[in-house]
Amino acid sequence: MAGRFDPTRQRAVWPSTGHYCRGGVAISHILGCRGVAVLPAGMSTERFEWLQRWVAGPEDIVRTPGTESNVKEIYDQCAELARDPANEIVNQFSEFGNYLGHWRCTGPALGRVFEALDRPGAGLRLAGFVAASGSSGTLGAGDYLKENYGAKIAAVEAVECQTLLNNGYGEHNIQGIGDKHVPLIHNVMNTDLVIGVSDRATDALNAVFNTAAGRAYLQRRTGVSAQLLGMLQWFGLSSLCNLLAAIKFARHQRLGPDEVVVTVATDGAALYASELRHYLERHGSAAAPGEAMLAELYGRHLAAADTEHVLEATTRERERIFNLSYFTWVEQQGVPLADFEKRRSQAFWRGLHDLVPQWDEMINAFNHDTRCA
Repeated sequence: MAGRFDPTRQRAVWPSTGHYCRGGVAISHILGCRGVAVLPAGMSTERFEWLQRWVAGPEDIVRTPGTESNVKEIYDQCAELARDPANEIVNQFSEFGNYLGHWRCTGPALGRVFEALDRPGAGLRLAGFVAASGSSGTLGAGDYLKENYGAKIAAVEAVECQTLLNNGYGEHNIQGIGDKHVPLIHNVMNTDLVIGVSDRATDALNAVFNTAAGRAYLQRRTGVSAQLLGMLQWFGLSSLCNLLAAIKFARHQRLGPDEVVVTVATDGAALYASELRHYLERHGSAAAPGEAMLAELYGRHLAAADTEHVLEATTRERERIFNLSYFTWVEQQGVPLADFEKRRSQAFWRGLHDLVPQWDEMINAFNHDTRCA
């Protein structure tokens, strides 16, 4: 932020559909300054309960209208908050530091995971990196993996809101992935595929993965160990979305056993206990899902995961998606057209990469001056 933010008198405002604002508020709390979470009112009960434990006061949680797809309303609220100089907006959707952080840190970390799997003689190939669009920061890791390992990059969104797939709109319940617009920091012209996942599938697999009955069914059905199944608690709705998209990617690309797809688990089941309860109630299984229900959900949404709603991002499709973002960033948010257009060239993104050593020096200088090193 180049020294613009004064933690002694300003509030850091973290606009989000659920994940980013939690991290921002936590960091603000740890640093002893005030953080403000701006997120849609329709997010899970547990997410708001978590935030209440970290903010300085209830006024530091700002609820905007709508649910996951209502990002425009978040921007409108931030514009209003920005009129007060006591607020500093840290917009993940347009902060290129978000992209660079994932390019510099997440990408190499995932590369090391792949290399640990690719032991001498294994002969593995990193075929793809799959992640929901969200702010598109995480997709920056894909740029690193593509440059260094030749992996294809797949951006994921909800079938119920096919913005990248089909210039569409809508609402869904895959909380934390954001959509109905193209983030400014999305390197669209380097994206290889777009994959749609339905919230019907993520809601269903949440009931399979994150109930005792569901895990017992999986152990009987697949033979997977109870210890490994216990780790499914780290898969919340957006994590399940990424997992399903990775399966669709592998099947669409006809990958074999020596080819690897990397994705990320971005949230855990603890954030969605109320969503799981509501789902089971709607399907007549308030206590626990039965054997027949679990078999249907597993068979339909996991075993039979298909390649529908997978788009090859040709040059024409990339241009379409890039141009779609004009309406958000130039017309609505006032980004100068020349700055918007620069992002069309990969030279722009390589230029960002070149900034990393300079930023490291600035961080080191800041730590030295504040005795934080």
